[in-house]
Amino acid sequence: MSPSGTDAVIQLEAVWKIYQMGDVQVQALRGIDLTIERGEFIAIAGASGSGKSTMMNLIGCLDLPSKGKIRLDGADIAGFHESQLAQIRGKKIGFVFQQFNLLPTLTALENVMLPLEFQDVDSAQARETALELLELVGLGDRVHHLPSQLSGGQQQRVAISRALAVDPDIILADEPTGNLDSKTGEFIMNLLADIHQKDSKTIILVTHDFYLVTRAERVVYLKDGLIERIEHNHNN
Repeated sequence: MSPSGTDAVIQLEAVWKIYQMGDVQVQALRGIDLTIERGEFIAIAGASGSGKSTMMNLIGCLDLPSKGKIRLDGADIAGFHESQLAQIRGKKIGFVFQQFNLLPTLTALENVMLPLEFQDVDSAQARETALELLELVGLGDRVHHLPSQLSGGQQQRVAISRALAVDPDIILADEPTGNLDSKTGEFIMNLLADIHQKDSKTIILVTHDFYLVTRAERVVYLKDGLIERIEHNHNN
């Protein structure tokens, strides 16, 4: 199911995710096959309970499949240990969440520096990179502000800067405009689109908002743990 089959960054092969809820088995994903190419802007869409959050967790190396294979740059992560998954998350994937997930006691600058420090980047270099990223998203005058001193849109811009800090191959955005007003949400989507175009980042947008999916090049619609259909947005 690749658009051209040329340069896959993520491949899901017959992927199942089954949760045991007491005596009941819940099949959140049921034999998913999907290829995402490097540099693609793809949306995974569906109503609540469709399986999109489960798929996000698997693609983001936050969880492992019950059955099937997930290849990231050709390596099957299904058999990886948590330490290996954590290393992948730290280097290859930048996360942008609906709740921002900024540390409240750290300034905007310190929040963006954090993933670099986890990767043992020199403090001076981490600071320089973080300042450049905050300037990029229009927050050069807010670097010493705590999250509580920032608007929701500003917090999300800090979160995007943090996601970009380690120069990851993939940006995984889970309902990135869910807590924002429509104007601010449009700004955030434009920012993600600019990052995709200028830096050729692979953007994976997970959403139930059917307006947001129009910004992606390809949309995977999930229903009841299955791919219902895949559509291409030819205007992008």
